[in-house]
Amino acid sequence: MVLARDLLGRILFYRTAEGLLAGRIVETEAYTGEADPASHAFRGRSARNAVMFGPAGHAYVYFSYGMHYCLNVVADQPRMAGAVLLRALEPLAGIDVMRSRGDHGPEARLLSGPGKIGRAFGLTLQDNGRDFTRGSLGIAAGTPPGHRQIAISRRIGIARAVELPYRFAVIGSRSVSAKGA
Repeated sequence: MVLARDLLGRILFYRTAEGLLAGRIVETEAYTGEADPASHAFRGRSARNAVMFGPAGHAYVYFSYGMHYCLNVVADQPRMAGAVLLRALEPLAGIDVMRSRGDHGPEARLLSGPGKIGRAFGLTLQDNGRDFTRGSLGIAAGTPPGHRQIAISRRIGIARAVELPYRFAVIGSRSVSAKGA
């Protein structure tokens, strides 16, 4: 949970052939591994979730509902699965490239959900396992919000363990996903 909160205000970036893409992280959701019924690791290690059982600071990318690639940050020590889903970003750079990938709505809503982030950043399963500290996909320092600027709520978009207060969002951001902060 510490990482889910700590990622708020940081900058996700991806250096692509089309240019630099970047956004400020404004919404996250924690998944605590094998003890969490909503986590992909709940039933143990598999080919799909193996990255979650590796070192922290790597990307766990999965394909959701046969439509969206979702990006997580592995958040625990090796063999102890845990991840933080990046739910929403405020667009900062590469907005024209992001728009060319399908979303033509208001700029503030361009990255207002995990599927939108995956599409706008052009993520695929080839990005699964990338080290955020090396290479083209990374997370920069940014400006963390103050404690009073963070909303903590139940997780959304899942069917199990929704009551857990594992969702963190920057209060007042127009980029927070549909259920708001």
